[in-house]
Amino acid sequence: MAKLFVVAGLLSLFLMIQNGNSYQFMVGGSGDWSLASTAYNQWAEKTRFQIGDTVLFNYQAGKDSVVEVSKEDYDNCNSASPIAKYTDGHTEVKLEKSGPHYFISGLVENCKNNEKIVIVVMADRSKSPPSSPPSPAPAEESPYPPPAPATEDYNPTSAPSDAPSIVASFIYSIVAFGGSSLLFVF
Repeated sequence: MAKLFVVAGLLSLFLMIQNGNSYQFMVGGSGDWSLASTAYNQWAEKTRFQIGDTVLFNYQAGKDSVVEVSKEDYDNCNSASPIAKYTDGHTEVKLEKSGPHYFISGLVENCKNNEKIVIVVMADRSKSPPSSPPSPAPAEESPYPPPAPATEDYNPTSAPSDAPSIVASFIYSIVAFGGSSLLFVF
């Protein structure tokens, strides 16, 4: 009987530790947010960022910082009017919208020496309606008759919804909570 509860508890823990659709990326791939590190934009161009992903900046608190800025401020290494400023040394930034996100070092000299990065977050295609095919170019006069119209209708299917995975996650969480609660009862 005790083995049954241990197995149920392990199963519950397994269900609680599920892989979501978002990932955490350490900026540059490894190492710290510093001058001696990698070419950040080369790394970012090779990485596919999605909405919900998190980027992690590691640096020495008090000696450097991470500043999210506009494109103009990025180009000029200007941190005077930041979107956000982080100084804790272990900064996690959740990417909540698609498009470019501009980050620079809070130290102007470091920024001018390429301690800066542009992270482009891809658009969320799962929630947008399918696009219609482009209309054909106007036809020129042809001695041949036009082709007969197709007899079958084309019904494109929409992209799969996130709803099943959300429902499954909710059910797994309920089962995991119930299973782990059993461990405390006995």
